[in-house]
Amino acid sequence: AYWRLACERQAIFLRRAHGEGAPWTEDPILARFKFCNTFRASDRISQYLIRHVIYTERDYAPEDVWLRIILFRIFSKELTWEALEAATGGVCRATLNPTVLGDMLAELRTQQSIYTSAFILCAADPYGFRVKHRNHLELVSRMFAPGALGHDLAHAASFKDMFVALTTYPMIGDFMGYQLAVDLNYSPHLHFSKNNFTVPGPGAVRGLNKVFEDFGDRPPRELIQMMVERQEDEFARLGLNWEGLFGRRLHAIDCQGLFCETDKYSREAFPELKSNRVRIKAAFRPSTAPLPLFYPPKWDINDKLPQVPVA
Repeated sequence: AYWRLACERQAIFLRRAHGEGAPWTEDPILARFKFCNTFRASDRISQYLIRHVIYTERDYAPEDVWLRIILFRIFSKELTWEALEAATGGVCRATLNPTVLGDMLAELRTQQSIYTSAFILCAADPYGFRVKHRNHLELVSRMFAPGALGHDLAHAASFKDMFVALTTYPMIGDFMGYQLAVDLNYSPHLHFSKNNFTVPGPGAVRGLNKVFEDFGDRPPRELIQMMVERQEDEFARLGLNWEGLFGRRLHAIDCQGLFCETDKYSREAFPELKSNRVRIKAAFRPSTAPLPLFYPPKWDINDKLPQVPVA
């Protein structure tokens, strides 16, 4: 089921990317409910991050790019980011004023939510503010003080080094630290293998427990790595037509995410596999906004992309 979900969800993405009309699948569960893409970088928020936060027309210094990535991912909301960009003339170290931006976001949150609902963020108040967004702005400001996180990222020797540097800060737990490290690695200034280190989130652990009857002596991260290594053999064994992401293989972050989506899928497909989640909350509603695809240029796949924006 894990491999079939990976293949069919990617096939849906490719059918839409090539401009095919609905229905994009005969799978009733995938047709009815919302599932993340097989490849994390293809999800709409990640696409926005790559195109509009990292690879912009303006040439930002590496530390400014890293600051922009972290601040965007904390909120993971396009309208919030656009408000921050408008208020600063371009988010960077020189324009990040936690007090001014905190006031602006306080006003914005009276009109709409300023955070994504996709994941739960730590709501602690390590900097003494009663509202979450002011603590987050202060956090990012301190992260990019001279000699702080920017220095650590510039001197990191591995993907794990990035993760460790991130999780030394308050409000950044293991799951959020891992997600931020993946985002930072999209940038042109960091080039670490994402397959040497992974941190499964709660949803991925639920999926792992449904896929495997027994972990044996392997911790969850090793099972995820096993999926990365065996992907071509498994698709071939099952007779699945697997194209990857325009030739790119699944990486650890993708295989980790697929366990989370498998947990979700099994709530409908295999309800006898119990966990603390019993239903899929979000229905699938195709976006009406076109999404021109763009991936980190260092992946060398942008020249293979279809020219039809994904709807």
